[in-house]
Amino acid sequence: MGPSAENKVTGLFAATFTPFTTQGEVNLVEIGPYIDYLREKQGVNNIFVNGTTGESMSLTVAERKILAEEWCQKAKGKLDQVIVHVGCMSLKDAKELAGHAAQIGADAIAAMAPFFFKPRNADELRSFLQEVASAAPTLPFYYYHIPSVTGVNMPVRDVLEGIEELIPSFRGVKFSSCDLMDFGYCVSDSPPHRSFLYGADEQLLAALAMGADGAVGSTYNYAGRHFNKLMSAFKDGDVVQARKIQFQMQELLCYAMKLGFDVGVNKQLMSELSGLSLGPPRLPVTPCPSAHAGLIVKKYHHIFADC
Repeated sequence: MGPSAENKVTGLFAATFTPFTTQGEVNLVEIGPYIDYLREKQGVNNIFVNGTTGESMSLTVAERKILAEEWCQKAKGKLDQVIVHVGCMSLKDAKELAGHAAQIGADAIAAMAPFFFKPRNADELRSFLQEVASAAPTLPFYYYHIPSVTGVNMPVRDVLEGIEELIPSFRGVKFSSCDLMDFGYCVSDSPPHRSFLYGADEQLLAALAMGADGAVGSTYNYAGRHFNKLMSAFKDGDVVQARKIQFQMQELLCYAMKLGFDVGVNKQLMSELSGLSLGPPRLPVTPCPSAHAGLIVKKYHHIFADC
C-alpha cells in the first residue's frame, strides 16, 4: 500500500531559531519554554528545526544532534510534527544526522542541496538526496529548496521527476523560492500524498492560491497567530481579509529589510517579542544593533494594533 493523501502534513511550521548563551554556546534550557510559547501564544503546532533560521550550517554535527534530540523530546505530546533538517556539505555528515533523527523520534527529515561543490543537474541532486534519505528509510523525506542560499537554481519540477523510484520515503518539498510558476507546476503535476510547504512568508497567500498545503517560515515564530488567521480566512473564501493580513506582514518585512533584516535581526526580534532569551547569532552573522530591533518591534505593534 502506498502513502496516503490523508497523512500529508499541513499548516504552519515555525522555522526555529537556535538558542545560544551570551558566550555563543547552544542553550538547551530555552527549548521547552520556546515550544510552549509557539503552542500557547502563536497557535503553531509544528516546527522545522536546524534549518536556515536555526543557523544549521554554522553548527557542528554534535551540536545539531543535541539540538534535534532536545527539540524532539520537549515537543513530544505538545506539537504535531517535528521536521529535522539534516542537509550538510558532507554526505557522510548528512547521513549521520538522518540516522540520528530516526533514532530520536523525529517525524520527518529534510535536506537542502550542498552548495560548496554543487550538483550540476537534477540527476546529481537526486542522487545526493537519495543517499541522505537512505540513512533513515522509515522517515518521510522532504527536499528543502532554497536557491537564494544554495545557488542551486534548477527547477524543482526537474528534481521531482521520478524521485519516488529513488526515494520511496519522499513526501514533498519545503519550497523557499519566489518562483510561483515552478511551484504551481510542481503542485499540479504531483500525486496527492505529497505536501508542498511554502517558505517565502511575504507571499504565502499567493502560494495558498497555487495549492500550498502549508508553510515553513521564521516569522511564524512571532506572527504565527496572524498567519493562522490568514490561512483560515483563505480557507473560508474571505480573500479580502486574507489579503489584508498578507499586506500587513509585507509592510512589516519591507520596513525590517530597510534596517538590514537578516538572521541576527530576526533572532533579536523574536527574543523581544517572545520574552525568550535566544542569545546572539554565530559569526559570520553579527548581532542586531539594539536600536533596530526596537524599531521593528514598535512597527509590529503599530501594524497589528487592532488584532
